[in-house]
Amino acid sequence: MATMALLCATAILAAPGTAHAKPAPKDPKSLEQVRKEMDALYHDASVATDKYNLAEEKADQQSDEIVRLAKAIVKGQEKLDRLKRRAGAAARAQYRGGGLPPQAQLMLSDDPQQFLDNAGRMRQEQQATKGLLGELGRTQQDLRVYADDASAQWRKLEANRKAKAEAKKKIKAKIKAAEKLESELEKEELDRLLEMEQDAEFERQTAWLDSGALKEIDGRASGRGKKAIKYATAQIGKPYEWGAEGPRSYDCSGLTSEAWIAAGRTIPRTSQEQWKQLPRIEIKDMRPGDLIIYHKDASHVGMYIGNGAIVHAPRPGRDVTIAGAGSMGILGVVRPDKQGSPS
Repeated sequence: MATMALLCATAILAAPGTAHAKPAPKDPKSLEQVRKEMDALYHDASVATDKYNLAEEKADQQSDEIVRLAKAIVKGQEKLDRLKRRAGAAARAQYRGGGLPPQAQLMLSDDPQQFLDNAGRMRQEQQATKGLLGELGRTQQDLRVYADDASAQWRKLEANRKAKAEAKKKIKAKIKAAEKLESELEKEELDRLLEMEQDAEFERQTAWLDSGALKEIDGRASGRGKKAIKYATAQIGKPYEWGAEGPRSYDCSGLTSEAWIAAGRTIPRTSQEQWKQLPRIEIKDMRPGDLIIYHKDASHVGMYIGNGAIVHAPRPGRDVTIAGAGSMGILGVVRPDKQGSPS
């Protein structure tokens, strides 16, 4: 099914135009305004989704770090207890010897050879005691550092939990507002609205192709790139859901990140972090499997699959689908497998 959808979509993208037979709305200007308002609301929801996903990713990392620090504190405390027992044993031995360790008492021997032997032992014992005290101090310092780090991670975790809650609230509000606008339309207006969305995408795609951008693009996918494309296109038809990473639904960066995980490469979870952290590629050097980042705020991402097309999860109310690579404003291109050779 995914292969058939890909072939059909590619054929549509290459066609000179698309005929429409839907009735015109009663008030085209007001419907166009509704479309723009919905686009703005879904865009804001997408930005909030990125913030939510980033906060969730950081919270997971901080939780893992807290667990690591907790284990380090337990091990450090066990080590400290052992060192204290050794120090206590040395102190008790000194007390039993009248304030002197056994080696010091042997220094009082009248035998010169025994005196020299005992002097060596005494120096060794002094070095061991000094080393014990130094290790004891370092372990105590390590425990203080671990405890401070754990406290800092807890504070960050709490901050990210609040950020997640705020982002979630904003996402729901924006989507609810968009859905309310859509619910107030008649069926023929909904059909026309979808038509208008497709027309706008087609116009942008046509302008992008007319710029000659596709003529310069002739890169071939790497081995991992092919695996990522196979995964992503297999999800065609599954619904968009904010914060989702599959297998039943996806948001835009959930689809691209999971596709590259399936290809053996872990990449950042959000479109904004993908733009920040992954190597950037000139559009003319783009190859299938690369990720195209959209909008000035890097709030959307799709995977380039060749022939001027991307696979992406568009927005709430839409399914994973094929679209023109130039159907949205391109911010830039990033490559998850910078070192991967074309195959």
